[in-house]
Amino acid sequence: MSKILILSTAHAELGETGNKTGVWLEELAAPYFALKDAGHDITVATLGGAPIPVDPNSEPQGDGADARFKKDKAAMALLEAPASLSDQRPGDFDAVFIPGGHGAVWDLASSDEVAQFLSAAWEKGKVLASVCHGPAAFVGVKVNGEPLVKGRKVSAFTDSEEKGTGLEAVVPFLLETRLRELGADFQPGPDMKPKAVQDGRLISGQNPMSSDTVAELLIAQLD
Repeated sequence: MSKILILSTAHAELGETGNKTGVWLEELAAPYFALKDAGHDITVATLGGAPIPVDPNSEPQGDGADARFKKDKAAMALLEAPASLSDQRPGDFDAVFIPGGHGAVWDLASSDEVAQFLSAAWEKGKVLASVCHGPAAFVGVKVNGEPLVKGRKVSAFTDSEEKGTGLEAVVPFLLETRLRELGADFQPGPDMKPKAVQDGRLISGQNPMSSDTVAELLIAQLD
């Protein structure tokens, strides 16, 4: 059994639009249950232990992992009362997984605490995995003074996909562009099709359709 920290956004406001955002539920739910069903120990945390808002556009439409999450009282309780990142120690976990949702490009991307935690986790040999907008948490992470993503294969929500949402002028930055600026070997796939890449202990997926594959790669790496 491995110990996994799931670090979620707690940011609920979609810029100045007056609309809501947060975590994309499927990107949290699919890896959560994949890891849990594989017998791993999971801690869910946010900055300051703030509640996790769910993007209203990600409410379950079928009977997938997101619908299972909504029916699971223990899982839903994690949204209301997650742990605080400041109470966690990088050395206590084998991996950190960061789900997406537009909220991540606001709070996780701009947080020194997140950057320092993930930098320390990487230096301790831990696995870092993320999907969709979750890799925004990597933008401030440094390894030996250089960006973590520099020269490494990374995938994330593409500029083309962001333009497809109509939010390219709302988000604080385009994630693909920022990762490329940091020197990432960015690996795009077709819009809204599953795409996940692994570069050693760094695992990342492009969009919500990539959550299952990221979880599979993470579990394989842990095993």
